[in-house]
Amino acid sequence: MPALGEVLFSLRSKKNQYSSLLAVDLKTGAKLWEASRADVAGSFGTPTLWRNHGVEEVVLAGSARLRGYDLATGTERWVVEGVTRFVCTTAVVGDGVLYFGGWSSGQADALFASWGNFLKAYNKNGDDIVDFSETPLEKRDSLRGLDKNRDGRLTSGDFDLLKASDIRADNVLLTVKPGGTGDITETHVAWKFRRALPYVPSPLFYEGRIYFVKDGGVMSSLDAKTGEPVYVQQPLGAPGNYYASPVAADGRIYLASSPCLLRLRDPLGLPGHSAKNAAQGTNPP
Repeated sequence: MPALGEVLFSLRSKKNQYSSLLAVDLKTGAKLWEASRADVAGSFGTPTLWRNHGVEEVVLAGSARLRGYDLATGTERWVVEGVTRFVCTTAVVGDGVLYFGGWSSGQADALFASWGNFLKAYNKNGDDIVDFSETPLEKRDSLRGLDKNRDGRLTSGDFDLLKASDIRADNVLLTVKPGGTGDITETHVAWKFRRALPYVPSPLFYEGRIYFVKDGGVMSSLDAKTGEPVYVQQPLGAPGNYYASPVAADGRIYLASSPCLLRLRDPLGLPGHSAKNAAQGTNPP
């Protein structure tokens, strides 16, 4: 449960259903707001704070969507469709721009019943539309996340939009420009990159570049402004699984795999720089 300023955030779900993002006052424990994420399952990413054109936002990915929520109210301000389906990574911010990248194997099973079965469960008056007053009170807030067109009710069109969005899931690293609201998939994504993506460790923004590490012990670096590769899949000399996100300090990048710790002496080298030659490895006792 990450804390941003004086607010504590918690991701809540029940058997991968009725998910929500909860904001709590750190001093009093009082609930500030709760945003429904009913269409999200299997997310392990951490909320990120982003100042987006003067508006403080909480950014979180899950189930093929990257979303920004108003920090003060929990209102969803924007969405980018077509990121990885099963999210383990966390978005990062650098020079006022947002970066997100992740990878997962395969596609998850459908999260919800078919529209026909949903109607049988909740449509009481037979009009083929589910009004929220027809749904159980304890599920109502969560089910609002299924209202994709935000018309205050659930229809077959909402389920079609959910299905289409799931099909668009993509293993990708991308950057989001500030200033957008609504669906900004086509308007505010500056560039995308699809090679050597991380599964669990989040990307790192450092000195104008994006760094990310992949299981097996290979590291990549991109120019943060253009997405152009500086180097891709450079061996670190330390194979294994990578779960910890890379961190940087004093011109060095630090990484930890399951068997060892690495320190890169010169992460800002020219294209063709060999990360392997710059690494120092130590095995834990």
